[in-house]
Amino acid sequence: MEILQIIIPERMIDQRIDAALSEMLPDYSRSKVTAWIKSGDALINNKTFKPKDKVTGNETVRLILKPKDNNHWLPEKLNLDIVFEDDDIIVINKPFGLVTHPGAGNWSGTLANALLYYDSNLSNLDRAGIVHRLDKNTSGLMVVSKNVKSQKFLVEQLQTHSVEREYSAIVYGHMISGGSINEPIGRDSKDRVKQAILVNGKEAITHYRAIDRFKSHTHVKAILETGRTHQIRVHLSHIGHPLIGDSMYGGRVRFPKKASQELKDGLINFQRQALHSKKLTLTHPVTGISMSWKADLPEDMQDLLSILRKCDF
Repeated sequence: MEILQIIIPERMIDQRIDAALSEMLPDYSRSKVTAWIKSGDALINNKTFKPKDKVTGNETVRLILKPKDNNHWLPEKLNLDIVFEDDDIIVINKPFGLVTHPGAGNWSGTLANALLYYDSNLSNLDRAGIVHRLDKNTSGLMVVSKNVKSQKFLVEQLQTHSVEREYSAIVYGHMISGGSINEPIGRDSKDRVKQAILVNGKEAITHYRAIDRFKSHTHVKAILETGRTHQIRVHLSHIGHPLIGDSMYGGRVRFPKKASQELKDGLINFQRQALHSKKLTLTHPVTGISMSWKADLPEDMQDLLSILRKCDF
């Protein structure tokens, strides 16, 4: 554990304390500073304070920098599909079935464990450089930072919604047109594992349009403006088009009337939500150049589309 003491200068009087500290600690994101304040790891005169409190000038802030979450994560040799890498970032095509980072019930065999084996320097970063996540059974592109500077820059891009994330989804129902869903999302009070549309939830915006329409199913492009947990799954289910294979938000497998056995088998055997992070666009944290990557649909989703083209017309 490291103790850091900072004196906030008078020139910052009347600024929010979290903003002032973020300016004085350029190697850390504002969200990280806010987390320290809320957890009581930042103190003024040995007392806690709120992020929105105003600077009075010459306060001494005592920061308790605890060991990073990933200090006890073990490196593991796992295959990584690396799409791009330089000195600052790694772009990975994550397979479905791979958990992003260790947690309850999944302390090994995760993407974070693989990254720590691939590059031991990532142990110096929070969450092994991971700045966003994909659900275990969602496949596709993710970006990982390789140093503190790029981590801070990428986190800020995600917070300001300037990272473009395009997904491919296959849903139940014949979707006539596209549109936007602006419905707040929060944790479901009846089932803490699930998310739900809540009046007092966090802002969540998803843009979508149909790519391929079948009689009873649709291949959809979805673009995230925000990045809430399970956002696409919750939003598309909310408008009556849950993802194929998503038992959490779509319930049991649905068969169209007079569905062939081949179509029934295809739907039954698809054992994960039909969702893939297909395209990722961001500003490089060092060069400032806009960069974009694409990842083809995985074989299981391509096979499902082939069955729909053949049997659902």
